[in-house]
Amino acid sequence: MTSTIKTAAMLAIGDELLSGRTKDKNIGHLADLLTVAGIDLKEVRIVSDEEDAIVEALNALRSKYTYVFTSGGIGPTHDDITADAVSKAFAVPCLHDPDAMKLLGDMYAGRGLEFTEARQRMARMPEGSRHIPNPVSTAPGFIIGNVHVMAGVPQVFQAMMAHVIETLPAGQRVLSRSIACPFGEGDIGTALGAIQKAHPETSIGSYPHFDGRRFSTELIVRARDQSIVDAAAADVEAMIDAIRNEKDAAATRDLGTGEVA
Repeated sequence: MTSTIKTAAMLAIGDELLSGRTKDKNIGHLADLLTVAGIDLKEVRIVSDEEDAIVEALNALRSKYTYVFTSGGIGPTHDDITADAVSKAFAVPCLHDPDAMKLLGDMYAGRGLEFTEARQRMARMPEGSRHIPNPVSTAPGFIIGNVHVMAGVPQVFQAMMAHVIETLPAGQRVLSRSIACPFGEGDIGTALGAIQKAHPETSIGSYPHFDGRRFSTELIVRARDQSIVDAAAADVEAMIDAIRNEKDAAATRDLGTGEVA
């Protein structure tokens, strides 16, 4: 564990994501893993199967965040161009990796299938890359610099990430505290904004709920230090008490004047 705050971005690649034909299942999985590891997922981009779009997005993300994770575009078809784009972003050749060629060659031979030119495309990666093991379908992902390139198929992506997450130094975990608030966001918005401003090292999330009769809100205070969480949470609870007292007083006044609240 280190006190350094580590950040991450995800680049999801594929026309099928943008057309809606494929519904992404990898973003949520990655977010869950990174949260547990104390790594802040700060940005997600989805780009088409266009080399320039991938290169532009990748260069922007890898220069800004500690880690970048990509999904999609490393299969055997003509539109699987992620390896080419990553190579271009790092200004290195995209080559048939000898170890990947052996892994795939042996796998196809064992299945009695021809190791075709299309299948050999899955062994291509930027020169100097390190493998990400693929226990599901053999074809490896790869790591170059701070970029981790993985398959888009959820089962394969998850298997690759299970390996990757174990290799990353953990960041400082985010602590959280949940506070039930019986009032809607319209009642608490101004006061809650003031509390957030008074506690800049926290992130205070507001999640409204409607049960068919009235609104309520779940408030979650997040920070990397327990004392900071506790201080902000105390102010949130004091805010709730103040609003409750104000509403009770208003109801009492209305009853006293014969008005119905």
